Amino acid sequence: TIIPPQSKGSNIEGSWVAQDQQVCKFSEDYKQIYLSLTYSIILILGLPLNGTVLWLSWRQTKPWSCATIYLVNLMVADLLYVLALPFLIITYSLGDRWPFGELLCRLVRFLFYINLYGSILLLTCISAHRFLGVCHPLRSLPYRSRRHALLGTATTWALVVLQLLPTLFFSHTDYIDGQMVCYDMTGPENFDQFFAYGMVLTLSGFAFPSLVILVCYSLMVRSLIKPGETLRRTGNAARAKSIRTILLVCGLFTLCFVPFHITRSFYLTLRFLSSQDCQLLMVASVAYKIWRPLVSMSSCLNPVLYFLSVGNNRVRLLQELRHNKVGEQPAGAKGERPRGVSNGDADNEESSPHLEDHCSDPSIQIMGMNRNKKTAKH
Repeated sequence: TIIPPQSKGSNIEGSWVAQDQQVCKFSEDYKQIYLSLTYSIILILGLPLNGTVLWLSWRQTKPWSCATIYLVNLMVADLLYVLALPFLIITYSLGDRWPFGELLCRLVRFLFYINLYGSILLLTCISAHRFLGVCHPLRSLPYRSRRHALLGTATTWALVVLQLLPTLFFSHTDYIDGQMVCYDMTGPENFDQFFAYGMVLTLSGFAFPSLVILVCYSLMVRSLIKPGETLRRTGNAARAKSIRTILLVCGLFTLCFVPFHITRSFYLTLRFLSSQDCQLLMVASVAYKIWRPLVSMSSCLNPVLYFLSVGNNRVRLLQELRHNKVGEQPAGAKGERPRGVSNGDADNEESSPHLEDHCSDPSIQIMGMNRNKKTAKH
């Protein structure tokens, strides 16, 4: 295989071609089974889970709370990517052959990054919202409103789209050995530009938001572990639950997003430097391609965590699903709102790990109570 001198290299059908024409050949047959299987699992789980959460949110009878606004936008980001997965499943089942044309190639790659960086930025907004509620419950009340939540989500979508517009240029189709392929990153002729863009995107779309999330949750944990004044046992239990929730969210965020960005950056750097270490190139390529579909597992974990964390509302949600299935009034619902989960329920009982509103998070209420007492003393 011959690569033009201006190109840093290309990864074609499992072969790495360096600038000095040395060829590193390694098989990528595993992609046909592994990627098809993992994307199929994400599709099977993510579509009904995200669809159910969106449906339940839509059936609320009152205006959405801040928690619901963030939840719906997060689920929309997940659902956009899940709907694009059938194209990738078919492609990898066919051995990397792309039969869907140029437009869908660019759109599917664009939706992948929309889901990835949209989810990260929305989780950043949610962590900042919860940080203000826990650490500054009184001063931040004017800013923790539905209007500011809508403004934050709109700004997030605008920033994500602007950051990712270049992917519509870099991603394209090409013919290799008579077979149409859809580049995951870009072709060899644009690799230098893509490397610079990819590093900037990693910093702005992942590193900086991750730092904000880490700082927010660290300060929240520090505030929650401080000994409270005249706290009851329920208060201490609520604090412990909030801390466990924070640790769980941070752990899942790390699992889904950190390995992908590390392996991707390492892989891009090796290609940019035209490394001639074939073994290292193979390890980097396999690691990146193994973590690439796993980063989308957040599309399944977000709604699962929501359902596991709704507390007393879990029974109500199951009753709502059963009611719509059999067309009967759910047991115990007499005298209650007949449609869905009301906004009041969400505000009073919901405790999603990402999405607790200031009026529903026990830890926020506790911190506000303590600060009110301290203010009264002075």
